[in-house]
Amino acid sequence: MTETTSRGLARITRVETAVERTGTDGIGELADLAPAAAAALNLLADAIKRGRAGQDAIVEALKAAKLDEAFAGVLDAAADAVMTAAEDPYDFHDRLHADNLGGAASDIRRVFHWL
Repeated sequence: MTETTSRGLARITRVETAVERTGTDGIGELADLAPAAAAALNLLADAIKRGRAGQDAIVEALKAAKLDEAFAGVLDAAADAVMTAAEDPYDFHDRLHADNLGGAASDIRRVFHWL
């Protein structure tokens, strides 16, 4: 009997979330969504390491999927949430936190611009 090797990048049979591993409460569905997003990116990195996909092809696919805008959108939404929740819109700590999140979103966009 001959063994056949799959030509696919990966076959996902199950995604174990942080909630299942640690019993994390209080962060709702983010406990499921964030690890799933990280797992998808790790699959792409693994495909490059194993030589199953070229790094240029994956970078172009990420750009075509507008991954930078999706990631930056999360950070922008977090910055808006910080300022919405702030009791004093001039509070230094809250503004600094929101500005850092907004700056990180801008950095993500710039990184993809230069790729």
